[in-house]
Amino acid sequence: MTSTDGLRLLPFRGLRYAPDRVSSLTAVTSPPYDVVVRPDGVRHLETADPYNIVRLILPHAADPSTRHRQAADTLRRWRAEGVLTQDERPALYVYEQRGGEVLQRGLIGALCLDGPVLPHEDVIAEVVEDRAALMRAAAANFEPLLLSYQGQGTATGATAVIERIVHGTPLLATTTEDGFSHRLWAVTDPADLAAIDDDLGRRQALIADGHHRWATYQRLYEQQPDATAASPWASGLVLLVDTARYPLQVRAIHRVLPHLPLVKALAGLGGAFRARPLPGGLSAALEALEETPGNAFVLAEGPDTFHLLDRPDPELLDRTIRTDRPEAWRRLDATVLHSALLDEVWRIPDDPSHIGYLHHAEAAVEQAARHGGTAVLMRATSEDTVRQLAQAGVTMPRKSTSFGPKPATGLVLRTLDDAGN
Repeated sequence: MTSTDGLRLLPFRGLRYAPDRVSSLTAVTSPPYDVVVRPDGVRHLETADPYNIVRLILPHAADPSTRHRQAADTLRRWRAEGVLTQDERPALYVYEQRGGEVLQRGLIGALCLDGPVLPHEDVIAEVVEDRAALMRAAAANFEPLLLSYQGQGTATGATAVIERIVHGTPLLATTTEDGFSHRLWAVTDPADLAAIDDDLGRRQALIADGHHRWATYQRLYEQQPDATAASPWASGLVLLVDTARYPLQVRAIHRVLPHLPLVKALAGLGGAFRARPLPGGLSAALEALEETPGNAFVLAEGPDTFHLLDRPDPELLDRTIRTDRPEAWRRLDATVLHSALLDEVWRIPDDPSHIGYLHHAEAAVEQAARHGGTAVLMRATSEDTVRQLAQAGVTMPRKSTSFGPKPATGLVLRTLDDAGN
């Protein structure tokens, strides 16, 4: 699609849970599909309520086509039964998350795919194909991806609308297991929608979380016969957050190498990195990692054994890291990990069966212990660095960093087979 100058966020008729048909909104929500730890997390969510959204975003069956049909059938059944009902009027949705000192507010809508949206990570083709097949079968966007943009940092334009709307009565309010409260309001007033449209029309967005879903939206549009800019497939469900007003939290995404035992990982270094055992538990290991200058990682095989890797061999870096990228990209921990350690030193195949990605260090360590493998614990990359590289057209190694808080899945869905989208 041809890129336009600014962002266009379109109202849509949200599909939402009928509160009287489920045990609670908390019981039917889920983290994003790629954050749910499988299979334990899926099982936990499925048992929370028979209508938990995980049955749509992560259906399980013997083969992919069966999974996708199962999700589509489940969605149709829940709509027919009145478990999920569609709002009468198209709207943008103000979404608020609050937990401790963290307050995040943004707008959920259908973002036109031809706007200036900057990716900063590569994607895995197989994951995009799987998500595309799921969305195509269900004709729905199940969960918004998270985008950030730099507004004025003041209560003007879209932010002024948001901060006025939140004083009204929300459509829904719930608190999820992580302690975050969630509230949602509908924006339907034409003047408010025009103010938002005018403001966002001067902005560009950075994909904070959801590269595979954005690539999926694009793939689905390309596969539609005779699709036009007016087609519902020409836009995708997103949450847009003005990070000048509501800065995102940035965390690391850790790796698990299930087929590489820690003893073999350390023995294979051959002087490529300095390796030192770390006393104490996980918190002490992560603290030591944050305090280490230069490229560094923590290796773990379980909750009691941690090693710090630092001081990579300069010759190794010169030999393995691309020279046609900016220096900021060459210095990234994720770049050094994938180019030098995974590709060259350990020769780990770059596929999901050999490299797992987990957002929580505790889960990564537990999974490494369960498989007899190694967890590689990482540090986060700053939003400024991510944005600078994205604006330069440079993508980071996939799963380089995690922005949040991420929107809860299940509060509002978008269908693609109805009017008003």
